[in-house]
This record gives sequence, structure tokens and C-alpha cells, in this order.
Amino acid sequence: MTVSKKPIKSNLKKLDALMDDEINYDEIPQFDEAFLKSVEMKFSPGKKQIALRLDTDILEWMQAQGKGYQSRINAVLRAYYEAHQKNPHLSQK
Repeated sequence: MTVSKKPIKSNLKKLDALMDDEINYDEIPQFDEAFLKSVEMKFSPGKKQIALRLDTDILEWMQAQGKGYQSRINAVLRAYYEAHQKNPHLSQK
């Protein structure tokens, strides 16, 4: 798969002009019973607004990734949390 560095807005007119039979669906998984059995549904236990101090370089890097940086910070923290839930020996005491 080729990754474009152009913003998505630059391709929207081209995509809008495509006819259905011109779209390559090869890389899209089938949305069937087998697919649904393979995915894990996760639900957030809810969100709570807090004030959090981050290192300047970490915050700038996360913000440079674009819109949704707070959700990505949450995802990183959740992955860390879940890894330590599965392997308690990873936690420092």
C-alpha cells in the first residue's frame, strides 16, 4: 500500500468522482461472521476530565500527530494499563 503525505482534503474531489466499480476493495476485510468473531469489542468505562502535567517534548510530539492527540494519549495509557493488568510483574512497587 502506498502512503501519501498529502492531506486527505487534496484527494476528496478525486475520490468523490470515482464510480463504485472503480474502487479497489482488495485490502478491505470482508464484514462477515468470521470477521465479527475475530474482533474484540471494548467499551470505555467513561471519561473524567483532569488536569495533567506532561513533559513539553512529549506533549508537542503528541500534538504534532494531529487532531485527536488527547485520545492517543489515553490509548497509550490504556495499553500500558492493560499490559500491567495481564502481567502484574511489570508493575514497579
